[in-house]
Amino acid sequence: MEFRCRLATATGQVSEGTFVADSEAALRRELEEKGLYVLDLRAAHRGFAGLTRARGGRIKQHEFLVFNQELATLLKAGMPLVQSLEILRRNVPNPVFKAVLDDVYDKVRSGTALSDAFEAHPRHVTPIYTASLMAGERSGSLEQVLRRYVSYVQVISAVQRRVVSALVYPAVLTLLSFAVVAIIVVRVVPEFNEFYKGFNAQLPLATRVIVAVSATIRGQILLIALAMAGLVIGARWALRQPEQRRRLDRLVLGLPGIGTIARQFATSQLARTLATLLGGGIPLVTALDVASRSVSNRHIAAQMADITRQVREGQPLSAAMAAKGEFPDVSVKMVEVGEATGALQDMLNAIADFYDEDIETKLGRFLLLIEPILLVVMGIVIAALLIALYLPVFQLSSALS
Repeated sequence: MEFRCRLATATGQVSEGTFVADSEAALRRELEEKGLYVLDLRAAHRGFAGLTRARGGRIKQHEFLVFNQELATLLKAGMPLVQSLEILRRNVPNPVFKAVLDDVYDKVRSGTALSDAFEAHPRHVTPIYTASLMAGERSGSLEQVLRRYVSYVQVISAVQRRVVSALVYPAVLTLLSFAVVAIIVVRVVPEFNEFYKGFNAQLPLATRVIVAVSATIRGQILLIALAMAGLVIGARWALRQPEQRRRLDRLVLGLPGIGTIARQFATSQLARTLATLLGGGIPLVTALDVASRSVSNRHIAAQMADITRQVREGQPLSAAMAAKGEFPDVSVKMVEVGEATGALQDMLNAIADFYDEDIETKLGRFLLLIEPILLVVMGIVIAALLIALYLPVFQLSSALS
């Protein structure tokens, strides 16, 4: 990596230059060993917190969890935090993750708290993680907090994998259906049209419609491709706009069937995040603020921001949730019971477990229903196309008879 540095010597001379080093921390140590004073040091192409990001690089969830498990193990064995970070950062193959750990190690060694050191990398570290670290530092139980965070991520990831796996087959089946129809319309229909031209007879209405659609698509294929590409690019741009993403998430919540599952998933994600933060000693208002930023549904996240404000003003969490009307009644009642009995964390975990199981059951039922429907629809469409194509042959056979 290249870094732009502004240096000063012991005699007071100031100079600027570009240096190449593996990390900011390594370059800073090298310059200080030469007796130079680092006035300013930043990446030539600044990424996050002064570190350049490798092209296409990212921190994989698995390696981040392994790091936290190993860090918890070393801390449990009694090894100091700085020494633990020094050991772990040496064995990280991912250059992006290694750059982050080098910077974290350098900050912690200079006296910065571990939570503050990781908070300097918001593109790679979630607010839940930094809040958990802060709770562990305040309570003196950093090792237990790290293990609790790892368990939390594993549970959330397992639920997400089950949801994605359940939707893969219907998605593949739908794509195959479109592909088969496209091949018939673009490749097969023109061949039949050329064949029928030799009879100099008027084709049936259904056949003429299909031939006209095929000719339009073949004649405007470039325009259609450009329109589809523009639609995809526009959709991606719109989804990156917070307000548009919030409207889409709100629309999804209103869909029959799918909206219920999406609402339950957001509730489960919120409940488990809150339980994890409360278990680490984070105050309820702070935990609500962090948890609202972790919810994937932007509409629910926006509602949680208002709920957080109401709780800060003294209103019970269950009452604030009930007033919004965005959460299932069961979850609101369970939160109310948790607040009344002083077991809010346990009740939140129970809510998450309940909805995780319910989501899996509903997804199973959804697949049992959607798979045969997709097969029937695909069969009807393809059969209609084939009948329309062969209808002139049937009529010709009848005429010859």
